[in-house]
Amino acid sequence: MSGGTVARVTEISARSDTSFEDAVKTGLARAEETLRGVKSAWIKEQSVDVKDGGIVAYRVNMLVTFVLD
Repeated sequence: MSGGTVARVTEISARSDTSFEDAVKTGLARAEETLRGVKSAWIKEQSVDVKDGGIVAYRVNMLVTFVLD
């Protein structure tokens, strides 16, 4: 058998009251609790929640790549 690897990609959404960067960190931290071998993340979409003319939340949808055992 060859020494190659196989990876899987899963899409997750994360939210933060602080910033897009914090939303990404929150999402990755949660992914690492469930998935082993997380290798990268690609930010697919960013959006904000607005209330009374101000930003109240930052949201990201990301594709997380992890290596299968």
